[in-house]
Amino acid sequence: MRDQKNQAAKEAKREEKRIEEEPAQLAREQARRETDLAREQALQKEQAGKEAKRKEKRIEEEPAQLAREQARRETDLAREQAIQKEQAGKEAKRKEKRIEEEPAQLAREQARRETDLAREQAIAEDQETRRRTAKNQPPE
Repeated sequence: MRDQKNQAAKEAKREEKRIEEEPAQLAREQARRETDLAREQALQKEQAGKEAKRKEKRIEEEPAQLAREQARRETDLAREQAIQKEQAGKEAKRKEKRIEEEPAQLAREQARRETDLAREQAIAEDQETRRRTAKNQPPE
């Protein structure tokens, strides 16, 4: 029974101590919540400030960026036009060379055809001569 009394006394002391400490505990929790809230608000404010600076920097750099893009487009266009001009020049030279070489090419082809025809005629004449010679000789 004494144990029960001791136990009850200890329990009562603990409850009394808890009741005494409860307002301080609640105050500490409230202070922690307020600190957390203040920290979160400070972070949000800092992030908003950084975002505003980034936006302002983007706005400041936009004209320069647009100018760079315009210059790049102009450079690309000039390069493309130079390539086209060069290709047109090369094509004109090839065409001119073809025109210059065409008579000589036609003459070579004509000479080849005449040579081929003369060769074929010589072969035909040779065959005809052999045939006639073979006809005139008696069989062995």
